[in-house]
Amino acid sequence: MPPRTRAAEPTWHRAKPAPLVLVSGPESLLADRAVEQIHHAMGSGVAITALDAGAYSRGALIAAASPSLFDEPGLVVVRNAEAMNDEFLADSLAYVQTPDPDVVVVIVHGGGVRGKRLLDTLRKASVPEYTCPAVKKDAELVDFVRAEFERARRPVQAAVARRLLDAVGGDIAELAAACQQLMNDVEGTVDEEAVGRYYGTRVNATAFAVADAAIVGDVRQAIALTRHALSSGVDPVPLTAALAAKLRTLAKVGAARGRRLDPTKDLGIPPWQVDRARRDLRHWTAETLGEAIELVAEADADIKGGGRAPHFAMERAVRRVAQLAAG
Repeated sequence: MPPRTRAAEPTWHRAKPAPLVLVSGPESLLADRAVEQIHHAMGSGVAITALDAGAYSRGALIAAASPSLFDEPGLVVVRNAEAMNDEFLADSLAYVQTPDPDVVVVIVHGGGVRGKRLLDTLRKASVPEYTCPAVKKDAELVDFVRAEFERARRPVQAAVARRLLDAVGGDIAELAAACQQLMNDVEGTVDEEAVGRYYGTRVNATAFAVADAAIVGDVRQAIALTRHALSSGVDPVPLTAALAAKLRTLAKVGAARGRRLDPTKDLGIPPWQVDRARRDLRHWTAETLGEAIELVAEADADIKGGGRAPHFAMERAVRRVAQLAAG
């Protein structure tokens, strides 16, 4: 079992210096943010020493944490504690008993059972712990994007975050980079139009915007987006592919519920897609979903050579799928 976390614990964005700090959880980007925040709070002129708990040599922690090595207060960051060797375990257990008050030692543990004895000791000693849980669910990804803008004091609406998530995907490192790029390039408030301007040119983003509108039964928006995409020169093939992919995900998640399967563990569907599919399934029945899948398959055949009017076939499929969702 992974190390247990307590519901009342502070999370990574509240990280601050202390003689000993535990940063735990699998999301490495958030762990880096926690360490950066601690470093920033310590001010300028801080000497930093980095240690790897998996390749640790006996005595290195004591030497690094010795105040005599620093003209200014020091920061020691120990990473990969989830892969710690026996030498680090022994030294860190000893250090917990008498940490130096003039040095900040941050132990970063990415999860797992290795080092449980140290984790239990740190928690029993009430060492401040800042958690970095995996960010996978749709709502968590939206919150992450909004938090990125709020950190820079440039808050955005949830719709903006969702638009960016659709365009970039669920990798938080890519999302963080996209947020930073938008803040660098856009003056003032970042809105949906700005996201569309910088990321809407991606065929992927355009295609899934069409699919999203159709899946929830927004006929007018789905048709408007389809016509705009086609008039802008977007090939209809990725449009049908996105719509088919969305419908297949709905079918898989819906079937998993009846078969008592976990869509993520058993079917390999990312958690944020599962969350969205479950929300979208309220617009569908098994019968209408099956009909929609057949409609898109027919449109795909027409677009790839079976018909003479691929644009018309694309628009017709989008309209009929959206109408099925709308009931």
